[in-house]
Amino acid sequence: MWWMYALLSALFAALTAIFAKVGIKGVDTDLATAIRTVVILVIAWGIAFIRGGAYTVHSLTKQNIIFLCLSGVATGLSWIFYFKALQLGKVSQVAPVDKMSVAIAIILAVVFLGEPLTLKTAIGALLIIGGTLVLIF
Repeated sequence: MWWMYALLSALFAALTAIFAKVGIKGVDTDLATAIRTVVILVIAWGIAFIRGGAYTVHSLTKQNIIFLCLSGVATGLSWIFYFKALQLGKVSQVAPVDKMSVAIAIILAVVFLGEPLTLKTAIGALLIIGGTLVLIF
């Protein structure tokens, strides 16, 4: 079941790149990021309330809050740099390079989370890195 959500994530990430490229034409990328963030804020809180997750906010631990906030900072910075890259480059180049985050996440998960690195995962990460380098150069 997880893979269906992952595929939907990939589909919407692809649509994000296309919609953003059209939407940022002649627009300050920081303003574009701010607008995108407001839309996401409304949608995310709406879903949280509708599905009941918002009512469990009192159960968050200090660690939950700290790391969710750090994740939010990382997401915000990612979006700011992504929009700037999209404004300057082609979607067909920027989007694949952005997806190198998959290989970086694998490395970070092994180093910081102690996740096992299988041969299959290592080969996949190396192929992503190699493909990214081909697109850059």
